[in-house]
Amino acid sequence: MSKPQDVCAHPGLMHPDLALPLLLEQVTPLEDTETVQLSDSLGRVLAEDLASSIDLPPFDNSAMDGYAYRYADLPEKASLKLLGSSFAGHPFEGQYQPGGCVRIMTGAPVPAGFDTVQMQEKTEANGELITIEPCKQAGDNVRGRGEELLAGTKVLRAGTLIGAAEMGVMATIGISSLRVIRKVKIAFFSTGDELRPVGSELAPGQIYDSNRYSIQGLLSRAGVEWQDLGVIADDPEAIRQAFRNASASADMVITSGGVSVGEADFTKQILDEEGKISFWKLAIKPGKPFALGHIGKAVFCGLPGNPVSSMVTFYKLVWPLLHKLQGLPQPTPLLLDAKLTAPIRKQPGRVEYQRGILSRNQDGELEVAVTGSQGSGMLTSMSLANCFIILEQMQGDTPAGTRVTVEPFNSVLC
Repeated sequence: MSKPQDVCAHPGLMHPDLALPLLLEQVTPLEDTETVQLSDSLGRVLAEDLASSIDLPPFDNSAMDGYAYRYADLPEKASLKLLGSSFAGHPFEGQYQPGGCVRIMTGAPVPAGFDTVQMQEKTEANGELITIEPCKQAGDNVRGRGEELLAGTKVLRAGTLIGAAEMGVMATIGISSLRVIRKVKIAFFSTGDELRPVGSELAPGQIYDSNRYSIQGLLSRAGVEWQDLGVIADDPEAIRQAFRNASASADMVITSGGVSVGEADFTKQILDEEGKISFWKLAIKPGKPFALGHIGKAVFCGLPGNPVSSMVTFYKLVWPLLHKLQGLPQPTPLLLDAKLTAPIRKQPGRVEYQRGILSRNQDGELEVAVTGSQGSGMLTSMSLANCFIILEQMQGDTPAGTRVTVEPFNSVLC
């Protein structure tokens, strides 16, 4: 990708890659913690280092089904006497005897005195005599005690996002409860007299409020605690009260609409009176109007009213802010190179995130095509897409066959 530029064909607009570090400077990670049960920890952020209190594995065990024996007892293929069995949870209780072997299952303890396991397929049973093909070396097919980690080893660090594997690791070392960063609290609402609830009748000039549902879905995928305050009319006192209610308990307040040029100025007016606000005009399409500031102790993010603009600015700007609030490292987008299958029209001046469909052709080459019309009000362009086609700030019309940068949607948008 090309280097961000401070100036472009649209005076006063800042490249989003330059704006993001400035936005992140205004956000402080949460420090409040809470204790949760292991079963409730998925998607939470660990607030403490965790060390194992046990060796892992806690005992020598078999890596497969077969027979355990002492390597020195079997210099060549021969028969050993079956002494008993060792199953997971039901270890062999007898004693080692020279020339003896033990039937053993995967994960079962290797009895004292035995040091090697041969897989069942390389053995033959004839009553209590087991003919075994010798392993190549002592210790074959045995998982040694502490092989993965020793007691006292730090297993997970504070700041780790807990996924399915991390839950399994904690269960393996016996962690039943843990301290995590409390969930980020988000309050959001839409503004606009033209917005109507889904399911109601539309009068002339009215539309359904789709943005709140998109934002709700994005926030749910982001692992935060959210409160939907509904649609607020274009009325100064109603907007003022909504901001006060939202900021009283939330870490972040998100609005949709009211920050574009030409819209009612009530949102900007109330923000100036009730908080500290910085309006960022970004060289990004869709999503040029974006606002960031503070209302009381809460961070404020004002998303554009156009549905696609709202989703794009959330993904590129708000999601990184949420990562910092949770104490997580900044997400690194996966960027791929693909061949454009049809021409794209573009005016230089803004970074464009066109919605695309990424696929692999018969030759195994990645190729991408736009989903169709790319208007910022066409939410179906997001529903049909599986990636963004990123067209750089000073890039113009782009012909078919051009190699372009694509960013596959991650778990927040999928």
